[in-house]
Amino acid sequence: MGEVVNLNRYRKQKQRAERERRANEKRARFGIPKTERAKTSAERSLETRRLDGARRDEPGSEGRD
Repeated sequence: MGEVVNLNRYRKQKQRAERERRANEKRARFGIPKTERAKTSAERSLETRRLDGARRDEPGSEGRD
């Protein structure tokens, strides 16, 4: 025979695990200091500007595909 399982205990345990998982996600998302977020966004914008500046466009190729 199988093991007897208390369904209420199982349900509560499952809910606790789900709450902990969501809490960890939120900690990762919102736990970053403002200075670090600003630094990361500045690095991204700098990288984007560098890539756009290095782009090579052929003259007269705007209308052709």
